[in-house]
Amino acid sequence: MSVQVRRVYDEAGADDGARVLIDGMWPRGIRKDALDYTEWLRDVAPSKELRSWFGHQSERFSEFRERYLAELEHGERAGALRRLTEHAGKDLTLLTATKDVDHSHAAVLAELLRK
Repeated sequence: MSVQVRRVYDEAGADDGARVLIDGMWPRGIRKDALDYTEWLRDVAPSKELRSWFGHQSERFSEFRERYLAELEHGERAGALRRLTEHAGKDLTLLTATKDVDHSHAAVLAELLRK
């Protein structure tokens, strides 16, 4: 089992396994029929408020991580996370349009799923 993160703009790899889009909005510039993906779990993405506060500022990542993990414990996000863990028993690729993958919700989810 492996969990990896790829940008939606990257080519699919032979070892990707299930490819799950984890962004709240559909990525710009990609047609739905053109993306090779297994499922879109938009509810696992951070809230609009948290995303806006974070603003992709890497110096806020530590606090973003803590706030995001707290969001994942409740409501629709908790349900989406449970659904995502169903894929985690086999190879899984988390897909995101985020430019800085290492400082994103994708990195937080990958770390959580690897545990």
